[in-house]
Amino acid sequence: MIPTGYPDPSEIARLTARMLLEIKAVHFNASDPFILASGLPSPTYIDCRKLISHPRIRSTLMDFLTVTVMRNAGFEAFDNIAGGETAGIPFAAMVAERMALPMTYVRKKPKGYGKGARIEGDMSEGQRVLLVEDLTTDGGSKLSFVDAIRDTGATCGHTAVIFYYGIFPETEKTLGDHGVQLHALCTWWDVLAEAKVEAAFDAETLDQVEQFLNDPRKWQSGNAK
Repeated sequence: MIPTGYPDPSEIARLTARMLLEIKAVHFNASDPFILASGLPSPTYIDCRKLISHPRIRSTLMDFLTVTVMRNAGFEAFDNIAGGETAGIPFAAMVAERMALPMTYVRKKPKGYGKGARIEGDMSEGQRVLLVEDLTTDGGSKLSFVDAIRDTGATCGHTAVIFYYGIFPETEKTLGDHGVQLHALCTWWDVLAEAKVEAAFDAETLDQVEQFLNDPRKWQSGNAK
């Protein structure tokens, strides 16, 4: 069912941050930083996959994501909802259900047998496709999914995520240069603000996280092992 409530975007961001903190999807650790896929250290880590195990929260966030996309892109803007392998698949299914649209998913690489497909499900030429993922950092991983969608003859000018890092200024330009608009529920700044309100972490950790968010490259350089 298409949601009928339309919370203010700032309230959506605050509540999303609160829910992520509540299910302990947010991890802050400045003394023993996490190592990102790039090999660089970070005092922050988020695991949006945990949402699928919390039905009340996942339902609310999927309502939020649906109304955010419709408000920003239009109520009749899409013909197909595609999830990126693998984290985006369950969220795409839930958004598609709410919008009463077909759902597909995009593989990271062509299937190594059969037709070697990257698109699973029915996607046809001319369809307007929304790409749904759990999160984005610098936007780079989205481009391969978008290109795979476009290779079918469909169009893809929008991607929707639950969480957007919001600390790398090149992200929206990278996507924009590729003709893609980003829609997100909250960023690290929203999570940090809510973590301060809830005193979810000690003051020193929150201070280190804020330093990282203000200048991630400098923090990484100073904390590289």
